[in-house]
Parts: sequence; C-alpha cells; structure tokens
Amino acid sequence: MVLFVAIATVTSRAAGLGLARAQAFAAVRAIVQLAAVSLVITVAVQSIWGALAFSAFMFSVGVWTTTSRVGARRAWPWTVVAMAAGVVPVLALVFVTGAAPLNGVSIVALGGIVIGNMMTGHTLAGRRCFAELRENRGIYEAALALGFTRRESIRRVLAPVVAEALIPNLDQTRTVGLVTLPGAFIGVLLGGGSPLQAGAAQVLVLIGVMAGQALTVTTAASLMERALLLPPDLAESLQP
Repeated sequence: MVLFVAIATVTSRAAGLGLARAQAFAAVRAIVQLAAVSLVITVAVQSIWGALAFSAFMFSVGVWTTTSRVGARRAWPWTVVAMAAGVVPVLALVFVTGAAPLNGVSIVALGGIVIGNMMTGHTLAGRRCFAELRENRGIYEAALALGFTRRESIRRVLAPVVAEALIPNLDQTRTVGLVTLPGAFIGVLLGGGSPLQAGAAQVLVLIGVMAGQALTVTTAASLMERALLLPPDLAESLQP
C-alpha cells in the first residue's frame, strides 16, 4: 500500500496534477475508515436490525456525498427519493425471491453495493444534466416562448443526455468476464465459493444495479423536470 501511494503521488507531482497531497490523505483516510467500519460491521451483521441500521447509515452518507458532488445540497430530500427508487425495489426483489439469504451479512454486503451504485448513477445524472441546463438555456427559453410548460421545456433540454448516466454500468455488464472480474465475483471466490457460484452472484449484482440505476436516474430526471431536484442557481434561473 505504501508503494501504491508513492506511485500515485509521484506521478501526480511529475505530471503537475496537483493531487499528490489529496491522494495521500485519501489513502490514510481510507485505511482509518475501513478499520473503524470493519469493527462496526462485525457488530452490525449479528442481527437483521443492526444490518438495516448500518445500511441506513450508508444510504445517508451516499445522499450527502452525491448532493455535494452535484451542488444540490438543499434538494437532498428529493435525492433521497431518487436513490430510494433504485435501492428499495432491487433489495426487496433479491430477498423476497430468495436469491440471497435474509441475514445481516447479505443485507450489509448487497446493500453497500446497490447504494453505492445508486449514488454513482445519481451523481453522473446530476452533473451531466445540470451542465446541460446551464449550457443550453436558450433551448429552454425558446421552448417556453413556444408555449411549452416549464416541465416540458426542461425535458427538451435533458432528454438527449439523461441516458448517459447509465452507460458505465451498461458497459461493465456487457463486458463482465471479458474485460474485468468485478468485486462480487472475486469476493465469492476468495470466500471459498465455486466459479459457478461466483458468476451467479456477480450477474445478480450487475443486473440488479442496472435495473436500480435505471429507476434512480429516471426518477431524478423526472424530479429535475419538475424543478424539485436542482441546484440553487438553476432553481432560481429556470422560472416559467
């Protein structure tokens, strides 16, 4: 780990990226955080309620992180709605159908994967859509001038770019096993499972995430169209 941090920081300094200090801090923070979280998880997974409480904590951190990244902190309740639209149905289907056992370990493990990916989908959608609204203000105003409602006018700007947030997961799903062997696959193998069991677990995760991100991104876009999930500058400027 020391060598990896050295490689990252030296490369950043040599290339003038200005990230060397941030990379070193991130590495130390990751070690401390994971050490603390490992101790907490050891206790949390002992019961379903403990696992649900820890999953709720992860969800809260995910909401805080993505609202900060897209600059829409004040709209956090609507971010909760968008992320929950992807997290809840996916986890419910996994456990109701018996695809994974309903216990503390499964709740924390699968919950962390799904919540993290919904956070990523929301961040990608927010950054791309908000940038599009700022850059194409003229299209929005022209639509208003033609008699479209504010919701319809925002939709005309966002429609071409909303799907871009889903592309990274779509590419990962299409190329799994050919380009990468993601974490769930490796985790099952290291845990003593067979390659077939590892493959089944990874497919479950990837397709579940694909479904969840579709729900999260489309929900977020719908809330943006209603001017509910917007950063302050756009909420103020996109008036009918």
